Amino acid sequence: MLVGFDHADDAGVYQIAPNLALVQTVDFFTPIVDDPYTFGQIAASNALSDVYAMGGRPLTSLAMVCFPEKGDLEILERILAGGLAKMMEAGCTVIGGHSIRDDETKFGYSVTGLIDPKKVLANSGAQPGDALVLTKPIGRADFDGDQAAESGAGMDRCGGRVHDDSEQKGCRSSRRS
Repeated sequence: MLVGFDHADDAGVYQIAPNLALVQTVDFFTPIVDDPYTFGQIAASNALSDVYAMGGRPLTSLAMVCFPEKGDLEILERILAGGLAKMMEAGCTVIGGHSIRDDETKFGYSVTGLIDPKKVLANSGAQPGDALVLTKPIGRADFDGDQAAESGAGMDRCGGRVHDDSEQKGCRSSRRS
């Protein structure tokens, strides 16, 4: 294990070969916007962003959903469609999932990705004086609903996008955790 509970990081990292490690996360929560499709997108982006934040590439995912027994199935369908659209955009295959009845809707994913063990970006790697790459606006109280939804549905690919030959030591997305 390269990154575990003791790091308070976005995801765990487990080395499976000299040059290959798994990066894994699980993330789900209650709706934070009114539109079901957008909520699905935000939930998927949030889970994917955990893998990107570690410098990994998402590979597979499992959906997790809690939904009221008498809930409107069209709403559930829209949540799942929004999540699937983001997973497809990321090239991450949804291979299954699990659902339970609950009084309150919750949705998210467990995502597994791949990473080079020598290129893991952990929270503990950042040092004073390091450059920060902000992937979303922060500190904005004047967002309207559409702006908040658009920002939340975007994927924080900073780990995978910025990770090159530079001396990047960490990647911290500015999103709900």
